[in-house]
Amino acid sequence: RYAARWLVEAAIGADRDEFDAVLDEPVTDRMVAHLDAMVARYRTGEPLAYVLGSWTFRHVDLAVDRRVLIPRPETELVAGVAIELAAAIGPTRLVADLGTGSGAIGLALATELPLAGTTVWLTDASTDALDVARANLAGIGRAAENVRIGHGEWFAALPDGARFDVIVSNPPYVADGSPDLAASVLEWEPAHALFAGPDGLDDIRQLVTGARDRLADDGWLVLEIGHDQGAAVRELFEAAGYRDIEIRPDLAARDRIALARR
Repeated sequence: RYAARWLVEAAIGADRDEFDAVLDEPVTDRMVAHLDAMVARYRTGEPLAYVLGSWTFRHVDLAVDRRVLIPRPETELVAGVAIELAAAIGPTRLVADLGTGSGAIGLALATELPLAGTTVWLTDASTDALDVARANLAGIGRAAENVRIGHGEWFAALPDGARFDVIVSNPPYVADGSPDLAASVLEWEPAHALFAGPDGLDDIRQLVTGARDRLADDGWLVLEIGHDQGAAVRELFEAAGYRDIEIRPDLAARDRIALARR
């Protein structure tokens, strides 16, 4: 029912607040053709977000397609933690969203943190993903002035010598061959943004180790992790000498957010 309504809203160009008011208006041939095309794609199993071409993440409307992961509610929680930590730092704050994909976390940081004194770096190794992030950057208004974009693997994309108050990432964390992924995710979403070695921790290991040299004193590293990785990620933080380590749950009470202070 919800999917049907969203498809109709997209076809007729009405948002949720306008929908009821226009139900008695005649539709055009173009609207019908648009709806038919979207329904046909949806019936093949293509995820709704890709069919619609956009998805809401916290307070940001994002363009999404097969070049990037679909933003999920769990990642909204990760962004919320990073925003809370960065907001407590002032009067200036330097933050980075590594492996940004569509730009979801980084653009949420840019729009929800104070305009004055905030600089947000969005990075990704995928030029396709950065093209999507740039398109989404254009839609956040004045906050876009605070955003910088870097291309490269993890910390190599950041400016030399810069020390960050908060580094946040939703990295690949699915183990190769994991049976936990839905068929639609495997078929449609980019594999390079999902899989990270035999235990799913290859990229998390790089982030935990590399962030030590890129965080400011007392700076925070915030990561989205797999539901079964909490204990292992805690050990990685401990071995790397972090403090104030926490593993927080998602809305389903499963381990999902790892954070620690340099």
